[in-house]
Formats: sequence, C-alpha cells, structure tokens
Amino acid sequence: MTDFVDVTAAESAGGTDDTTEPYDFPLARQPSCPFAPPPEYAQMRASNPVAKGKLRWSGKEVWLVSKHEDAKQVLSDTTMSSNWKHPGYPLQVPAPDEVIQMIELPMVAMDLPAHRARRRLLTPELTLQKVQALRPRIQEIVDEHVDAMLAADGPVDLIQALAFPVPALLFCELLGVPAADSELFKRVTQTLVRSDVEQDEMMAAQVEMETYLNQLIAAKESTDADDVIHRIIVKNRDGGGLDRGDIVNIAKAMLFGGYDTASNMIALGTLVLLEHPDQLAELAADPSLIPGAVEELLRYLSIADSSPARVTTEDVEVGGQLIRKGEGIIVLTGSASRDDDAFPDAATFDIHRDARGHSAFGHGIHQCPGANVVRVELEVVFGTLLRRIPGLRLAVPLESLSFKSGTLVHGVNGELPVTW
Repeated sequence: MTDFVDVTAAESAGGTDDTTEPYDFPLARQPSCPFAPPPEYAQMRASNPVAKGKLRWSGKEVWLVSKHEDAKQVLSDTTMSSNWKHPGYPLQVPAPDEVIQMIELPMVAMDLPAHRARRRLLTPELTLQKVQALRPRIQEIVDEHVDAMLAADGPVDLIQALAFPVPALLFCELLGVPAADSELFKRVTQTLVRSDVEQDEMMAAQVEMETYLNQLIAAKESTDADDVIHRIIVKNRDGGGLDRGDIVNIAKAMLFGGYDTASNMIALGTLVLLEHPDQLAELAADPSLIPGAVEELLRYLSIADSSPARVTTEDVEVGGQLIRKGEGIIVLTGSASRDDDAFPDAATFDIHRDARGHSAFGHGIHQCPGANVVRVELEVVFGTLLRRIPGLRLAVPLESLSFKSGTLVHGVNGELPVTW
C-alpha cells in the first residue's frame, strides 16, 4: 500500500511562497487522498508557516498557523483568547454577530478564570484511572455490537453497526441519559460542526440541544444517580458556585469532546488500518502495539483539523510573524501533525512511531477533556475487531467512498461498507 502523501510537499520544500492573496479558507482536501489534509498545508509549512487566510463565509482575514511548535505556542498561550464574542475572533461557522453576543459561551470559548472553574468540576471525572475503570463496560458495548455484525454475516455499514452506536451509548451512560436519545445527539452535533450550515438550521440545533440538556439537568438536581453529570451537580453544591447553565455547558463539552471525535475516529481509523494490511497484521499478532497505533492514528488523521482558533489580546510573534492585538488565528492541527520537523516522514502512517505530543487533542487549558475516553474506546474497538473479525475488509472500492467536506471534524460521509 502506498501512503497518501501531502502532494505539494516535494515541490514546495525549500522554496519560497509567492502567494500574495490570502488563502480562501477552509481549504479542500483532495478526494484522491482522503487521509491527507489539504495539499496547501505542505506549501505553508515549507515557505509561509504563518500565512494569511480569508474565511469564505464572512470574508474576515485570519492568520493560519501550520507548524507544530507554532501551534503549541498559540494553543498554550493564555494571552490568546478563545472568546467567540471578541470582534476579532475567527468564528468558522456562519452566525450573525447579534446571535453570538446573546448566547452563553461554551467551555471551549471561555478564558481564565471562568474556564478553570468549570474544568475543575469535569476533569476529575475523566481521569485516565477512572476511564480505565470503564474499560470492561466499553468492552461489553463493543462486543454486543460486534456480535450483531457477525450475526448479520456482512456486508454491514461499520458506521451504523459500530462507529456511531458505541460512543453514543457510552456517552449516554456517562451523562445518565436514555440510549434512545443518542439519535438527537448525532443529529445536533453533525449540524453544529458544519461550516456550510444555514443560520436558521444552526440556531434550531442550538436551541434543541440547550432545551434538552436544561431539562435533563433540572431533573438530575432532584434525583439521586451515579453518573458524571449528577456527581458534578453534587460537587457544585459543595462550593462550585456555578448555575444550571454552566452545568449545561460542561455537558456540551463532553458531547463535542468525546462523542463526535470518537465516532469519526472509529470509522476513519478502521479504514486507515485496512489500507495498511502489513501493519494491520502486526497489530493482530501483537496487541501490545495497539495503544501506540491509536496515538499514530490520532496524529495521522487529526480529524478536528482547523477547530482551534484564537484572537490575540496583545501583540505577539508567532513563527517570526508579528500578529497584532485583536487579530484572529486558526491553528491547523492537521498540518502541525504532518510537520516533518516534529514527526520525521510525517506523511507516512507508521504504528511504530512515537506519536506522542501530536496536536489532535489540542494543547494548553483547552486540551480536549474527553481525550482519555477517546483513547480507551479506540483501543477497545480496534483490539476487538482484530481479535474477533481477523478477515475484516472493505466491501467496496476505496474510491467509491464519500468523505465529509464543509465540516470542522473530518470523517467518512454516508456509509462504510465492510465484510469479512
């Protein structure tokens, strides 16, 4: 199998960037290279690592950061604001300013100290130790769905059979919501991460999610349960100082940080492994390689490519480029994870690589709170598929698959037919 590569890397390396016009953003992936980020990223890294871009929906100019060390600097610098309401913030979904000014900011859009107060309640619930304790339950959920796949005798759609229901059911158990409501989460999250969504549709999805979570948390305030949200409510009573709207925002952080990412990673990650049969065979022969392979998949795919954005609150230099106070920055994590200076031969998928330090979950105070959940889910899913369905393969040509465009999270669009 020949790896999909950043096609402009060779011709751009060592050159200068003659681009004078800002990049029209977001940039498109090449259909022939579904695992690779847009080819312009390699051009930026080689000759213009902090480049000007223009948001397609608003016309606002932004800085695009493409190198790994520069990305870490931006995401770790607390003087760079995540506040959507700041006039210079490069919002990537179409929403009128009057609407943005009215909404209650989610955790991902909060700066210190407000962000710290909310994360302090959530982080202890999602430590690696606590998530590892969930591994037997995750295994049960995965085995139940693999049982159903085997009973169906193929071909099956891996997304509907496994990639969607496993994270959805786990998320429902963590929050203590009925499993039947997982379809609502799927529909709403898929709407809210689209950069081409109509404003009315986006607002309707926001209202639907806010209404549901408000009702859920109101009910939990007067009941006794053993789930993450109820435990956060109890801790908040003991001095957290937050109101119900804040707890709603914590629930939304879990929704976007753990559920949607895991679902897309299961589908795309399985596809990458199937397209690298030699490495797939190594994993089947030695399951101890799976945790490292999961890190490499996270790096290689970096599916939340352009999600991290900031606005400067003071003049700052990034990658030798002066960025003025009030200017917006978008961090291209998909490009940072393909930076040869950080990950030699970065365009090649290699399960033996030390991929730790990748930017797939971000850096700094906004690093994804659900990262431990995603990692353990992926380890269980891939380990189970390798053990129980060793002959798993695509049931259609790779070229016939459709991939998401116009979304902040990359993934397979539609179906992923597999058989064995």
